[in-house]
Amino acid sequence: MTVSIIGTGQSPYTRHPQPGTDTSQVIARAVRTALFEAGLTPGDVDGFAVSSFTLNPDHAIDLAWRMGFRLTWLMQDTNGGASAGGMLQHAVRAIEAGDAKVIVLAAGDLMDAPAFSRLVDTYNRATQDHLAPLPMKGPNALFAMLTTRQMEALGLTREDYGRIVVAQREWAAGNPGAVYREALTIDDYLNAPAVATPLGRYDCVPPVTGADAVVLAADPGNGTPRAKVLTVRASYNADQQAGDGLETGLSLCAQAGWEEAGIGPADVGLACVYDDYPSMVVAQLADLGVLPAEDHPADFIKRRIATRDLPVNTSGGQLSAGQAGAAGGMHGLVEAACQLMGAAGERQVSARHAVVSGYGMVLYRYGACATMSVLEAAS
Repeated sequence: MTVSIIGTGQSPYTRHPQPGTDTSQVIARAVRTALFEAGLTPGDVDGFAVSSFTLNPDHAIDLAWRMGFRLTWLMQDTNGGASAGGMLQHAVRAIEAGDAKVIVLAAGDLMDAPAFSRLVDTYNRATQDHLAPLPMKGPNALFAMLTTRQMEALGLTREDYGRIVVAQREWAAGNPGAVYREALTIDDYLNAPAVATPLGRYDCVPPVTGADAVVLAADPGNGTPRAKVLTVRASYNADQQAGDGLETGLSLCAQAGWEEAGIGPADVGLACVYDDYPSMVVAQLADLGVLPAEDHPADFIKRRIATRDLPVNTSGGQLSAGQAGAAGGMHGLVEAACQLMGAAGERQVSARHAVVSGYGMVLYRYGACATMSVLEAAS
């Protein structure tokens, strides 16, 4: 049985949510949009999964009730940037096993300034006990050190990272849902205020409020546009918090993922990788094999990414569209499905296959979770 994404939805991203907005409303709007695109109603849904940092005190079952779902399968994922891949993996297995027929996956957060401060202070025990007391809040300082290490190991410069950021901003110009769409030059990038050397303003994702959702079902095979799920693979605690961050858990699951998908990284026409920082774009593309081992990363960036010869994060990615809390992990999945279903508007590319990666959950060191998904266009 093949499982496909048959609908996508997004609650518009915004830096400043309207007074009275709450997380449930934001997620519900994305879900309604996805169901409408799929031609379904809440009564058709029998499976639901959600990821959110700000849904409390509600849980997945409370949100499902508010949206009118009667379910035979339910899940709540807390793994941030890797949550979409984790939920997708479980949902595909659930449909294949007959536990549900139509599953909605959703992720989103109300991420105003107070919510963001609470999140970075209490993300987990490691951040609460050891990072929150420091004057530099959040993960920026950690990833500044990782970026410095990657620059030295791979011979990269700030200009190389800037080319990734500028290319994604060019893609964002065609995405009405992106928070930042105005033109960005390499000089703008290089001259932006420093955050934590070598990171500047445009290296760090802006927190926003928003949500994303997809609808999954067994492949209908009736000619409707859809994105077939060829594989979903995951790796957790790959380095047991002892690695240097230059390699992600994707390096452990990529080979099996490509084998199951029946294609290789050279066949990919679109890559949507988790982009909390440009250095993580480089790391994930390399671990997936999309950035070939024989290529110098700087040359690859100039030749394939900066020219947009290889479409990477065509929504603008989180660096331009914004990071809506846990929805950051769903953002790339929604974009890949939109592209493969021919629904990406001005930024539409021609691609048959897309790879989506998720990365996240900073503990004492970098990301403890990684997921990869390979999708195929069908109709």
